[in-house]
Amino acid sequence: MPDSRILALLESGCIRLHNNKIIVPPLQPAQLKLSADGVPWSDAYGDIYHSAAGALAQARHVFLAGNDLPQRWQGFEHFVILETGFGLGNNFLATWEAWQADPDRCGRLHFISVEKHPFSAEDLARAHALSQVPASLSAELVAQWPLPLPGCHRLDLDGGRVLLTLFFGDIEPMLRQIGALPDAIFLDGFAPKLNPEMWSREVFRALAALSTDATTLATWSVSSGVREGLIDAGFAVEKAEGFSGKREMLRGRYSRQHRIRPARSTDRRVLVIGAGLAGTAVAERLVAHGHTVEMLEAHAEAAQGASGNLAGAFRPLPSLDDNLMARITRAGFLYALRHIQTLINAGHEVLWDACGVLHLARSTDQERKQQRVVEELGAPDEFLHWVNAARASELAGHTAAFGGWWFPRGGWIQPGSLCAAHLAAGASGITLRTSVNVASIHHADGLWHALDEAGQTIASAPQLVLANAHDARRLAQADWLPLQGVRGQVSHLPMAQLAPLGVVVCGQGYITPGIGGNASLGASFVADDFEITVREEEHAENIAKLERMLPEMAGTLNPHTFEGRVSWRPVSGDRLPMVGQLPASESAGNFSLNTLPRKDGLWLITGFGARGLVWSSLCAELLAAKMCGEPLPMERELAEALDPARFVVRG
Repeated sequence: MPDSRILALLESGCIRLHNNKIIVPPLQPAQLKLSADGVPWSDAYGDIYHSAAGALAQARHVFLAGNDLPQRWQGFEHFVILETGFGLGNNFLATWEAWQADPDRCGRLHFISVEKHPFSAEDLARAHALSQVPASLSAELVAQWPLPLPGCHRLDLDGGRVLLTLFFGDIEPMLRQIGALPDAIFLDGFAPKLNPEMWSREVFRALAALSTDATTLATWSVSSGVREGLIDAGFAVEKAEGFSGKREMLRGRYSRQHRIRPARSTDRRVLVIGAGLAGTAVAERLVAHGHTVEMLEAHAEAAQGASGNLAGAFRPLPSLDDNLMARITRAGFLYALRHIQTLINAGHEVLWDACGVLHLARSTDQERKQQRVVEELGAPDEFLHWVNAARASELAGHTAAFGGWWFPRGGWIQPGSLCAAHLAAGASGITLRTSVNVASIHHADGLWHALDEAGQTIASAPQLVLANAHDARRLAQADWLPLQGVRGQVSHLPMAQLAPLGVVVCGQGYITPGIGGNASLGASFVADDFEITVREEEHAENIAKLERMLPEMAGTLNPHTFEGRVSWRPVSGDRLPMVGQLPASESAGNFSLNTLPRKDGLWLITGFGARGLVWSSLCAELLAAKMCGEPLPMERELAEALDPARFVVRG
């Protein structure tokens, strides 16, 4: 039986159930309209988005000055602001502008905001032009503005020094998904009488649950319901001079004994074992968060193993109930799109092509299921839509057996180029040592030591990240981890023998367009088989998959003549990645996931399976955020689903 909170959300229409699983309805984006005075206006709530006296001036008086900013962020390594209601982003842009102008600003500014009805990028740009926000800041925000899809979206701005984390969805459920300790809260939204959901006691309690002893709060509203609700949740509030024609506003501070932000170590050295997609991605992110990284790689070069494949498909994986796998692949896909563009803008080459991905159905029954998924999700066409077999054939340039999903922003990526871009972006912050075999790891005197076969120390650091695929079990002495190596053989098809292919096609398997004269076709899936030899029968298996997807493409191809590549993908028991701090024991006892003792300074990032291109960038940011005690880049529920300790707690 659903609890009272779930029942309330069901009654409000915020969620619905399908086969006893919660489904969040599609977002309803806002549309820019203006009042008679030329102020942005909402028909849905019958209210203006900001004071007619000026959006930025209101933000500076109410939210910045109301939280004693910019003074309070001075001296902080990172400072966290949480806002209820992003709207047109004026509060964020005013904050960003003030942060840039402050010579004593904090090192990194985190701005987290929840928005139920996000605007389009085009409407944001139009509104910003009307409100005279700084053009350069508006342009950078609009360029990275995410599609209107539910969940968490992290944007790296100002060279990675300003991080905007947007939660698209209903306010109260989204607040419970935030993994952060805010230093200041901007309590904004339409008037309480017009939008009571934004000012409910459940919202105030959710804010209190995130607050520390030092968290402050400011809002323009002084209604009795707001004051009483905040006090009941544990905030001490006082009235202050309001903005423009409004006489009063509220300032507050969390007043109950609560947790404090944990201190961050001054020793920023990290040892990373493994220099594939997982290792290079986390190294780059750790350097961006202020660490120095020493990487140990067993091969003679980085990006060997599965990261050395010619190319891989890059696309999300939707589901009717928008399950964990669907949400994590969507979040990873969207973050990776922005991350790759950031690398390219910084001058680092990534070999990839957003040519689009066709995910073909296997039968007419699956066609119907795919169509229903598209209808239920209500995603924008730029993200996903369904095409019939005729249209799929046009897109592929080959006869498709069935229709399927079309991902216009999907494509292919050469993994090795992404690894190289990560290493280049990390620059002097990363030291890579190759042809180094780590026999064991040992913790002593507050340091993790990587040891060779003779027991001699290769390298040491206070924190160690295992990014070495399925071999992480051995080094962590964690036989309980349900992690195995799965053999995957990719076939290289000479494009001279094939008609041109302009998009990635997947379903039974996958095939990419020609890269360096060869299409990449794969891949076989054989668990716990560590034979390196390329096998003709697995070439034949890959060809059979191709024939089921594009029946006329294989033609007279002869598997005897193919070249290929074998690698091993780390696959977890539930097919989700493992990202987080390793538990101190394989027994949970009476502990929960949040209270379970952990191995001090020992971290894991692995289990990507065949989805390393989709997951590696976001998972690396997640691990870096956890290691630094900074806000998480995804919903708390998703982060917990990736925690390697989940297998201990589940027993």
